Amino acid sequence: MGQLVYACITPHGGEIVPELAGRIHFNRMAKTRESMEELGRRMTERAPEAIVVITPHGIRIDGQISIVNSETMEGYEKENGRTYTMIRDVERTLARQISEEADALGVKNGLLNYGTSEGPLSKLPLDWGAVVPLAFMPDVPIVVITPSRLVSDDDLIRFGRAVRTAIEKSDLRVGVIASCDWCHTHDASGPYGYHPLAQEVDDKIVERIKAGRLEAVSHFSPEEIDLAKPDGIWQTLILAGIIPENERLIDFLSYEVPTYFGLICAEVKK
Repeated sequence: MGQLVYACITPHGGEIVPELAGRIHFNRMAKTRESMEELGRRMTERAPEAIVVITPHGIRIDGQISIVNSETMEGYEKENGRTYTMIRDVERTLARQISEEADALGVKNGLLNYGTSEGPLSKLPLDWGAVVPLAFMPDVPIVVITPSRLVSDDDLIRFGRAVRTAIEKSDLRVGVIASCDWCHTHDASGPYGYHPLAQEVDDKIVERIKAGRLEAVSHFSPEEIDLAKPDGIWQTLILAGIIPENERLIDFLSYEVPTYFGLICAEVKK
């Protein structure tokens, strides 16, 4: 019988990866980098045989949740004139089981492949929302999941329950990463400009995660979400479905805003 062995919330800013920080900006995300190294150590100690990564930046299907089912994935992240590349095998049996369990709960989802049904040409891109946190984690097969923002909160949580059921029906030790950056309007020089709601929303997110109230990260108005621009809500709701409230053991490692977006590192299940 399979087992969920570890789960965490991580950011995905490229400069967190030491190889991408560069000499000038190496210390800019140092606090978060230290926390990510700690989360990576903890994940490694739990010896997962597969890792499920829930990312906002993978291939989206409007109104559905995408689940990668290619043979492999390959991707990169670029920062400061440097490039970090990664190739990972996909844990396809687990991916298919997650889809089946989601179907059983009536949650719309799609299995994604490319090129050929199997073999070396069956390869999809690995986005930076997965590459960055996986840079700190053990090199094991992965399942990459990307929710559409058009999926309801209830369906995201139900999908998380499907993920948990699929893990427990497998014969694998599985870790889970909810890859989440938070509000993106902290700095006028950033691509989305400045809005005071960014800090207000982030402060509430931090409070709710620390309290283990993962479902509450969605309790904002559409205007607040549009102006503050968090991108972690949807992944966190799936994580809330994977780990029921009575199992959550929160260790909040860090929060910082070194550039224009918020970064949170937190352990959710030991």
